Amino acid sequence: MSRSVRDGGASLKIVGGRLLDSQGTDAENTALLIKDGHIVAMGEAAARAGADETVNAEGCVISPGFVDLHCNLREPGNGQKGNIESETRAAAHGGFTTVCASPETSPVNDSGAVTNLIRDLASNRASVHVLPVGAITRGLEGELLSDMAGLAAAGCVAVGNGGRGVRNARVLRRCMAYAQTFGLTVMFRPENQALAADGYAHDGLVTSRLGLLGIPEVAETTAVMEMILLAEETGARLHLSQLSCARSVEMLAEARRRGIAVTADVAIHQLLFTEDALAGFDSRFHVRPPLRSERDRKALLAGVRDGVIDAIVSQHQPHDTAAKQAPLAATEPGLSNIESVLSLGLELVELNELGLPELMRALTSGPASVLGRNARLAEGEVADLCVFDPEHYWTPADDTLVSVGRHAPVTGREVPGVVRLTLAAGKVAWQHPAT
Repeated sequence: MSRSVRDGGASLKIVGGRLLDSQGTDAENTALLIKDGHIVAMGEAAARAGADETVNAEGCVISPGFVDLHCNLREPGNGQKGNIESETRAAAHGGFTTVCASPETSPVNDSGAVTNLIRDLASNRASVHVLPVGAITRGLEGELLSDMAGLAAAGCVAVGNGGRGVRNARVLRRCMAYAQTFGLTVMFRPENQALAADGYAHDGLVTSRLGLLGIPEVAETTAVMEMILLAEETGARLHLSQLSCARSVEMLAEARRRGIAVTADVAIHQLLFTEDALAGFDSRFHVRPPLRSERDRKALLAGVRDGVIDAIVSQHQPHDTAAKQAPLAATEPGLSNIESVLSLGLELVELNELGLPELMRALTSGPASVLGRNARLAEGEVADLCVFDPEHYWTPADDTLVSVGRHAPVTGREVPGVVRLTLAAGKVAWQHPAT
């Protein structure tokens, strides 16, 4: 493909695929014409039009680009675990065109200056759109409020706690009230730190058998209830991030029935794996919140199917090799899985646990709506899209993964779903060599 198309400066036509988006569009053997970063024609008009380059998408699904509400890009930082260039290219490889950058950077993104640095770096190095999430407290220490006015002015789309707790409920209440003043969504991963303590696995059968330190379900559910009640009182827009418990889904549904403005997401690995993944002391599956029981997994899946859970996220946390090679308790939590989200989702489709339209909704319009945005394929829309082959298989391995982190949840075995092409604002962010 020519350099001009890669830069978004020439016209590109995609023909022959199945166009599928959550607005109800499901069209076989379709065509799209893209020029100047936008979709300018669809269907017969696009098929008849000329273009500088043409991509044959026969056998593929054409969907809006995926949106990730929680991704660690590791920049600013020391670069050992990755950077904006490497991790956004990995995102494009996974079909993502927009990622929300976690505030857990070094330094923490708790000021407009750090946000501007992230945006500047992204404008020069990122393959996809990068939307910074600001820290809700200074240094993510849970004590002093961050400069939310400065964060909002610099372009943060939300504020959150990354993966850290806010110990003081009074501080949390002030955070929510302050965020509501500036119209900022509050993204919280709910965890009561006192109850979680030094745990690193689900407090269940596996921890009992292996002698691991457990994190009880109530460490999440008490935090969920606290945050819902504070959101109800302050009027803040609350987004519960990376839920892991069946009871959390129940409380979320009840809050919505009461009219509270609360949304939620779940990490893809929580939908496929349970606490049993730690049975062999596999440090890849040292994640936080921990993988829980089969009952929890099924409840989370039901939440996605029913739309109670709005989005599936990667919870991408790339690490250097050494971070995962210590004894289990001493390893750093997190999976490097932004390149595997689609494949894991398609495995759920193959197992008849999730429908393809439901998966697409949770990867596109669901997370986009949390941000107050659209994710659809229509004339005049920005050309953020993904072309993937659901029937073709690939094997995540050192030579096929792009991220600095190699600790993907599935390595060395074939998984479905090869991303053939990812366009961000009409520019080629990723293209499979065979395309």
